[in-house]
Amino acid sequence: MLLRNILPLFRNIPGWHTHRKIIIIESDDWGSIRMPSKEAFVRLKNQGVDLESGDYGRYSMNDTLANQNDLENLFDVISGVKDAYGKSCVFTALSVVANPDFMRIKESEFTNYYYEPFTKTLKAYYPNEKIFELWKEGFENDLFVPQFHGREHINVSVWMQALRSGQKSANLAFNEGMWGFVNGDPMEQKAENQAAFQVYHESDLEEHKKIIIDGLDLFESLFGYRATYFVPPNGIINNSLNRTLVENGIKFRSSANIQHESIGPNKTKKVINWLGKKDKSGLRYIIRNCFFEPSNTGKDWVDSCLSEIKHAFRWNKPAIISSHRVNYVGVHDVRNRDNSLKNLLLLLTSIKKNWPDIEFMSTDKFGESLNHN
Repeated sequence: MLLRNILPLFRNIPGWHTHRKIIIIESDDWGSIRMPSKEAFVRLKNQGVDLESGDYGRYSMNDTLANQNDLENLFDVISGVKDAYGKSCVFTALSVVANPDFMRIKESEFTNYYYEPFTKTLKAYYPNEKIFELWKEGFENDLFVPQFHGREHINVSVWMQALRSGQKSANLAFNEGMWGFVNGDPMEQKAENQAAFQVYHESDLEEHKKIIIDGLDLFESLFGYRATYFVPPNGIINNSLNRTLVENGIKFRSSANIQHESIGPNKTKKVINWLGKKDKSGLRYIIRNCFFEPSNTGKDWVDSCLSEIKHAFRWNKPAIISSHRVNYVGVHDVRNRDNSLKNLLLLLTSIKKNWPDIEFMSTDKFGESLNHN
């Protein structure tokens, strides 16, 4: 109980303040592959792959590339709720721009890594749907604003090493056209395949720089504008990469209040950050202080998120809400999406009822307010 009361204070007291009631919804993982199909899930489980423990657990079944129906249903909900200025709710869609090219990697016998733009992956998953056109429509209507979540949601060197060494779960997953799982190789000490910028080897930082530059260039070629906001996959990164980010257009980066900066194999350094803090590179930090993950059962997410928003506004902070893509995908189980959307609508209408003067804002627009003040 004491920790529950202290955490909102720790998140909200330090840093930038405002009397405006700003609501920002950040949603991670758009564009990334995860579970290709129900059949793949069953086959992997039958072969002894642990799909339901650890951080991967809640994503194991339902999370996959959103289809046309998923996006249309999400847009219907958020476009129907307006703020005090008549503006619709908006999602900042933290997006990866590429996925592994499994065929080319296999043809190279795992000697080389290749990727494909996520738009190509979308066409392979849903050949008869115009999904990327919907992405662009969402952006044009200021409902769905993509920002940068990495080139891909995978630690390339860790994953390729697992594949080359014959690591069982990695190879079984590869055969299903997916990645994921904690790498159980004792040499990697439970390396997270998903933490794209976790540092394990001396050469990783140079490789991570190349991936950031490549990814941001691809982002611009796909979306037609330069990303200005970055959320590292799994929140893990070495802060020396901030300079590379800034040099390639990023102005703002997500961080926890207490960041566990990756500095080597299973080594981290604690760094204290706060909303609006400016790094020596010129990059500013943005801190999430509210959480809404209704695909995780066993908790009243509407009530808990409203409580976190109340704390944020009490301390004159914007409410920056974290809500992952998995909540809004119904490809494998439509109940997952429909339940989340029902709760999202309840959350948004409750916010309006409690705070009629709210402003909906994407993170990049909010970041500009930070810089101007």
